[in-house]
Parts: sequence; structure tokens; C-alpha cells
Amino acid sequence: MTTAEHRLDLQRRRRLGMVEAVWGENKSPEQIAAIAVGLQEAGEVLLATRISAEKAEAVIALLGTPGVQHHPEARCLTSPELPAAIPERGRVGIVAGGTSDLAVAREAQLSLACHGIASELVLDVGVAGLHRLLDQLEGLRQADVLIACAGMEGALPTVLAGLLPQPVIGVPVSVGYGVSAGGLAALNGMLASCAPGLTVVNVDNGYGAAMASLRILSGRSLGAPLAPGALGSSSSTASSQS
Repeated sequence: MTTAEHRLDLQRRRRLGMVEAVWGENKSPEQIAAIAVGLQEAGEVLLATRISAEKAEAVIALLGTPGVQHHPEARCLTSPELPAAIPERGRVGIVAGGTSDLAVAREAQLSLACHGIASELVLDVGVAGLHRLLDQLEGLRQADVLIACAGMEGALPTVLAGLLPQPVIGVPVSVGYGVSAGGLAALNGMLASCAPGLTVVNVDNGYGAAMASLRILSGRSLGAPLAPGALGSSSSTASSQS
């Protein structure tokens, strides 16, 4: 569907095995609702990120249709109901240094859930108390891909990538005092990591980390992209959003 304001990428699932996400922070409720209607008419999934509670309430009122759900911890809107996870597609472990990283971690988890990917969230295992992370290693070892969200100096992904063999995707989080600089210190620390093969996405980009995980899982399984209208998918990394 195309209007003067938006052009929906309705072929993205067929090309990449992922749904088009809607960046909601800088859009009005009316703009988000119009995009949602276009996606619904095409039988596609709505995943709108960075949605405040007030904006979510306004969008839901404008749509007036059942099945639109606000996820306050992830700051996202979805529609329709999320699918059951498909075990054969793999499992992602999402690790966060502290509860201050929760919104970013939940965005990643919800983005995976929209594609039928199972995930497990492990919170409050930052490197300042390394024993907390070490206690979780055996469970994390069972995941196919790991996403590590951390603010401040952003050391958690490096530690994980040095301890476990799976692909590790670092997400710098805009948490920390002064020189943390809104996540730039964590971003630079992850980019300068001495752990070989660590992948890093942009600051607070839980969605992008989820899509990177999808690409890794899809490359392993070589699953076919889903037909339009089916939740579940097959691919990942880029974080391009409408």
C-alpha cells in the first residue's frame, strides 16, 4: 500500500524472511494508525517500535480494532496475536547487564517473537559481579545465538564472546553517567573489543540485534521465507525501519 506519506515494503518477508518494522518515536498516532491499516489490509504483521504509553493509547483508539497490543516494557505495538515459537528455528539467549537495559532487551525479545523465534531473557548479570554471569553459562550455552545488552563501559558482550562459542551480538545501551555519553562509550568499547567475531549494532537497537540473529539462524537452517500473512520467518540483521 502506498500513500503520500508512506510506501510499505510488502515484499520484505518474501525477500528476507522478516517483517517491516515501523519506527514509532517520530511518527504521530495518525501516521502509525495509517501504516497499521495498510499492513492489516495486506495480511501482514504490525511491529511498531519506540511507542510511549500515551501514543499507544491514541493509536489503539484510532484503529478501533481488536488484536492490537501495547508491550510497555518493550515500548512496542504489535498486531495480530503473536505466534507460538517454532523450536526447529533455533533459540536466542538475551543477556542484559542490569534492569536498566530491560527496554532494549525486551524490544529484541519481542522482535524475535514476531517471527516465531524462541528466546530466553537473563537479567542483571553485568560484569561488576562476574559470578552472576558465570552461574548462567551452562544455560546460555544451549542457545544458538546470544544478544548482550549493556550500558556504561559495555564490557558484557566481550566477556560473553570470550567464554562461549556462539555468535554474540552486542547492543550498547544509553545508560550511565557523564562520559558514558548516551551509550557512545559502550558502543566504542564493543567496537574495540578484543573478542574475535563479536558483532555490534547501534545504540539501543534491540530490533537490529534481533534481525541479525534471524539472519544467522536462517543461514544455518536455509528455511524458506514465510508466505504473506504468516507470522514466523527466516532471516536477519539490518535495522532499516519505515
